[in-house]
Amino acid sequence: MEPELSDVDVDVDVVVLGLGVGGEEVAGRLAEAGLTVVGIERNLVGGECPYWGCIPSKMMIRAANAIAEARRIDGLGGSAQLRPDWAPVAKRIREEATDNWDDRAAVQRFIGKGGRLVRGSGRLDGPGRVRVGDQVFHARHGIVLGTGTKPSVPPIDGLANTPYWTNREAVEVEELPGSLLVLGGGAIGLELAQVFARFGVRVTVVEAADRVLAVEEPEASEAVAAALRADGVQIRTGVEAARVEHGSGGFTLHGAAGEEFTADRLLVATGRRAHLDELGLETIGVDAGRRYLSVDDRLHVTDGVWAVGDVTGEGAFTHVAMYQAAIVVADVLDHVRRASDGADPSGTASIVGGAAGVASSLAATGSSGSAGSVPRADYRALPRVTFTDPEVGAVGLTEQQARERGINVQVGFTKLSSSTRGWIHQTDDEGFIKLVADADQGVLVGATSAGPAGGEVLSGLVVAVHAAVPLAQLRHMIYAYPTFHRAISDALHNLTS
Repeated sequence: MEPELSDVDVDVDVVVLGLGVGGEEVAGRLAEAGLTVVGIERNLVGGECPYWGCIPSKMMIRAANAIAEARRIDGLGGSAQLRPDWAPVAKRIREEATDNWDDRAAVQRFIGKGGRLVRGSGRLDGPGRVRVGDQVFHARHGIVLGTGTKPSVPPIDGLANTPYWTNREAVEVEELPGSLLVLGGGAIGLELAQVFARFGVRVTVVEAADRVLAVEEPEASEAVAAALRADGVQIRTGVEAARVEHGSGGFTLHGAAGEEFTADRLLVATGRRAHLDELGLETIGVDAGRRYLSVDDRLHVTDGVWAVGDVTGEGAFTHVAMYQAAIVVADVLDHVRRASDGADPSGTASIVGGAAGVASSLAATGSSGSAGSVPRADYRALPRVTFTDPEVGAVGLTEQQARERGINVQVGFTKLSSSTRGWIHQTDDEGFIKLVADADQGVLVGATSAGPAGGEVLSGLVVAVHAAVPLAQLRHMIYAYPTFHRAISDALHNLTS
């Protein structure tokens, strides 16, 4: 049972507005540290990732990839007959991943740590104040904003009043449509397009840019587009959507140049944005007209206010939210200790989750200030994975981004199929390793790993970028044989200006 807060005005140590992945982590760890913490959430505690994002979508992808693997048996190990069935996928999402979109377990987890949950839409109400309906919470030590993002739906004529899908409806679907239009060729759109196509849905992806997955390397765009086309997906790039119609026959999408696409359902996957106008930022002197909240390297929005997760615009990834949460927790507790003349609010010298140790170790490696200081956010080696098949893992700068920054670029490239493991794998081996190096500094500044285990192979490349491992050392490493990651050594050998 959720605790009730009936007083009109309540004094607490910290208010966390929005209990998505980052907000829940901050609120829970601060409560465990002994602070009085109020978490405000109008939807589900845990946010997008466990209910409509990372977890259920990867269940869908896992099932779709199993279907694809079964189809690859022919020529490798016999023959297979296959009948795709969406029912067990929908059942698993409903029963195992989301508990039928019920957050009772997450609520009890938070309350068990000592936090107090308030259901509702909160707004800033001046410095140190958050209002939920008629109730106002006064935060002695700070406010943390973790309100996340929502799908960014373009103002296309006729779209607003139609039953279009976002990622939420796509994840919740129990009966698949015969055909699907996907508006947007980014990671979310492509992942879902491939899933539905592998379950027999006729899928068309419509993208305004000249290639899908436009934020990644062109080679990644080509590899993923080829794979989706092999799955039966039609891909149309360079199409500017102008108008949408919906009727008994489904959806019709009209392009600005006269193109026309029809399908039973329309999935809008054109990105996400923070809705800052809902937060009352003007009451603390912060501009609400931006796309995301501007924060410093300790996630400060302004004095006494922190932000965490997607709302900061540093990448809509759970791992970014968790990374930022650790910094915010350390910084808030540091602030509390300084305000209390060094007293530890938790009654122990160890910050919850080992934040003190993290700060010290980061300081030793030059990633933060002086020893014992709060770690500073560093996104140079931010990893990202598109969970298509082939899987695309990337870290740091693309080749184009590096050249735009004036870096003396060297590029190393190798096809996965030319490696021994790729040759053994035989099917779905059209991946690659691409390295982007700073020739003057002799280190990697970016890398992409595409293939059957692209996200897993990426891990070593993330370490290389994050720690600025010299190229000479990377070349001198021993790479296990025969593995997909051994292709990294070939890409290093191929580095040229």
